[in-house]
Amino acid sequence: MNNYLLEQWDKEYVWHPFTQMKTYRESKPLIIERGEGSYLIDVDGNRYLDGYASLWVNVHGHNEPELNGALIAQVNKIAHSTLLGSANVPSILLAKKLAEITPGDLSKVFYSDTGSAAVEIALKVAYQYWQNIDPDKHRHKNKFVSLDEAYHGDTVGAVSVGGMDLYHRIFKPLLFERISVPSPYAYHMTEYGENEAVKNHCLNELEKLLQQQSAEIAGLIIEPLVQGAAGIVTHPDGFLKEVEMLCKQYDILLICDEVAVGFGRTGTMFACEQEDVVPDIMCMGKGITGGYMPLAATIMNERIFHSFLGEREEHKTFYHGHTYTGNQLACALALKNIELMEERGLIHDIQVKSRQLTNKLQALYELPIVGDIRQRGLMIGVEIVKDRQTKETFSLQENVVSEIIVKARENGLIIRELGAVITMMPILAMSEEELNTMVDTVYRSIQEVAIDKGLIQAAN
Repeated sequence: MNNYLLEQWDKEYVWHPFTQMKTYRESKPLIIERGEGSYLIDVDGNRYLDGYASLWVNVHGHNEPELNGALIAQVNKIAHSTLLGSANVPSILLAKKLAEITPGDLSKVFYSDTGSAAVEIALKVAYQYWQNIDPDKHRHKNKFVSLDEAYHGDTVGAVSVGGMDLYHRIFKPLLFERISVPSPYAYHMTEYGENEAVKNHCLNELEKLLQQQSAEIAGLIIEPLVQGAAGIVTHPDGFLKEVEMLCKQYDILLICDEVAVGFGRTGTMFACEQEDVVPDIMCMGKGITGGYMPLAATIMNERIFHSFLGEREEHKTFYHGHTYTGNQLACALALKNIELMEERGLIHDIQVKSRQLTNKLQALYELPIVGDIRQRGLMIGVEIVKDRQTKETFSLQENVVSEIIVKARENGLIIRELGAVITMMPILAMSEEELNTMVDTVYRSIQEVAIDKGLIQAAN
């Protein structure tokens, strides 16, 4: 295949997500052809360390033989049949496995194919739950609470509970009402004090809201421990547990969006385990198939599920479903992915590598434009600032962070930025040596851009 033609056709026909296409079409596109372990290889044969886990999804590496084998074995049986009114073997086995590995009494699995859809399902289930119980008593329970700078996906319902103005403001006329509460972003909330004081401020604001409006609130949705798209905002210890306790106290359904943080990313299979939290509803996706195929799931407790049981004429049915819900290929891959995680002791491995990575990352503070380093497991955010004292960030026109990302690619590493934050989201099975290479490359790339822009002096 002619690479020049591929580039032209890409620019002519493909509309890329979260991408300003005017800018994209002015540059040479990166076209990936294949993958090997922790590396992506483009059509020109250049190798790049996948420091973004191909949008936070890859677990065991690219072109993993056992996952390949699971996919081939399943496709030789059947690729897809509908889950509407009938069942299939992989979806049954996976649902049982998910019920076993999720905390508490989560046991009823509803499949979808993206994290956004998993959230959409959670919101609809939470709303209908109250209507199924007592539509008159709960007629006002139609609002959801989420944190400032929350991100829960891009479908209309998921955007409605999002709090990222940059992404969501254009769609405001389409959205249902959301109630926002402060997020404990300690780095930018020093007026309240240190982590514990920031946590208490946010919890107090949440409790005030619930005291006043609990009769109107169907559920609270939260990204446990880390707000990913907000810039890897790590919450103070104990915040999630206190949120759970407040939800129980005021009879609000707790929805944990584990799409980004689940399947080992923060150092436990699911992030909420770290604070012994059992949500009423959990959303999962991304790493569920090891980065191979689209699959997501929303898992509920028995109490919620039983509220949907009734005679047909009662219309308590959950009228929701997708064509590829519970697809056999995706479910078979998810089963093999979880099996490999358990067999290889990947969770323990992530915990060990996370501690080593914490020490390695400290070197980035040698660079004066590094303001804050945030990490939870193998989720890392490096906030780039113009001034450490004021925490002022660079403008889009100054283009510092984007140039660091480009420089990293030139140096053989694929990462992405989230506003002023450089994010590293490595493949979970990446070796210690490869993780060190990732951090060294980020250091070098920040340093080179800072020198080029006159922000720091080159060493003699």
